[in-house]
Amino acid sequence: MESSRTRATTLCHMVAMPYPGRGHINPMMNLCKTLVSRTESMLITFVLTEEWFGFIGCDPKPDRIRFKTIPNVVPSELVRAKDMEEFFKAVRTKMEAPFEDLLDQLDQPPTVIMADTFLSWVPGFGNRRNIPVTSFWTMPATVFSIFHHLDLLRQRGHIFPDLLERGSERVDYIPGVSSTRLVDLPSFITSKPVSFLDAIMEMFSEVRKVQYILFPSIYELEPHSIDALRAEFTVPVYPIGPAISFMELEDDSCGNNSKNDIDYIRWLDCQPSKSVLYITMGSFLSFSIEQIDEIAAGLRESGVRYLWVARGEASRLKESAGGRGLVLQWCDQLRVLSHPSIGGFWTHCGWNSIKEGIFAGIPFLTFPIGVDQPTNSKLIVEDWMIGWRVQEEYKEPNLVTRTGIAELVGKFMDLENNKGREMRRRVKELQKVCRQAIAKDGSSETCIKSFLKDICSGNFSTS
Repeated sequence: MESSRTRATTLCHMVAMPYPGRGHINPMMNLCKTLVSRTESMLITFVLTEEWFGFIGCDPKPDRIRFKTIPNVVPSELVRAKDMEEFFKAVRTKMEAPFEDLLDQLDQPPTVIMADTFLSWVPGFGNRRNIPVTSFWTMPATVFSIFHHLDLLRQRGHIFPDLLERGSERVDYIPGVSSTRLVDLPSFITSKPVSFLDAIMEMFSEVRKVQYILFPSIYELEPHSIDALRAEFTVPVYPIGPAISFMELEDDSCGNNSKNDIDYIRWLDCQPSKSVLYITMGSFLSFSIEQIDEIAAGLRESGVRYLWVARGEASRLKESAGGRGLVLQWCDQLRVLSHPSIGGFWTHCGWNSIKEGIFAGIPFLTFPIGVDQPTNSKLIVEDWMIGWRVQEEYKEPNLVTRTGIAELVGKFMDLENNKGREMRRRVKELQKVCRQAIAKDGSSETCIKSFLKDICSGNFSTS
């Protein structure tokens, strides 16, 4: 609990309400840590479902961030992964009432609410309570722009296309978004029921009611999308930086650090520079067992060193890893990516993972599963040219074989490969851009300062 002295000196009370999922909670928490580090006049009440409080309630955090809980919207985490539409519906329809009850019980009324964009009921709630709302979008600004222009996609007949017949067809009319294959649009658009897409469109209509829009991105990564959105919205649109845990990484980078004694760090210390491929498939969606087995066999055939975070499959895959592979259920991802022995990142293309890879200056092998990941892969491969696709073309059956994987991984990790050298040069340039943006007077740091100045002074824009 906060001391009375802390509450008395607090001028700005932000209530932060993330969507109940790790890929949404982590960047919002990282942003909250950044905000309280920039000013002493802020208190943040971070609202979690009881389930998620059980997962992260004991994690270290600054004194001026406190947790409050609301009841779970569904009884089991399994529903989230197996039936995304039902979970999304529950979040939209069952969270508002307990959230309102919680706000009525707070010892200090909120100055502002920061809510995940997917919580479509928050803007209307804020307007009724006369509380300014900040919308926090956890995916790229490019994906936001695609969803914001779903009406254009419908007009052109590009909603729910037959991917086998039209997947290579390109969309080149969305403001701020470069030419994109239909197969690289978010899977919400290409494969979900109409009712789900209608809910997405309703959600984006509610964004018009907020006072600020925040992106955990860097302007220099997505200048065209951000400029286009700034031209369309009358409220400030702020790319506030990557919202990853780089501050903790810097704090532990020198002196006595117990994390250096972790087994996987010691293993990495023993590997040659840029020789290890780091692999993770995310924690939400997953590949088939058949595809996982093909990946494992392809890695063995390639002879490349690798560190694979496989979560539920870790124990089974350890048996086939051999001496050149290490399989884990979890690791400190940003610390691993920043290790000098890491030379590549095989990723499912979650936005948080992409930002960490760029921060560490590591090239990508992209293997998206769904949601925003196909579009994120396209940004990596076509727009930034800092990675290669594991699967270049969409085809059925959608299985990449061990032979193709072995050949691709071998070329990707070959530091003498001309194409690979150019890719590594570009990712190092992008890493430098990222570091400059979050440094003093950088583009992201400037956005954070402007945002803080406005919310702490009560200078809110109207939509």
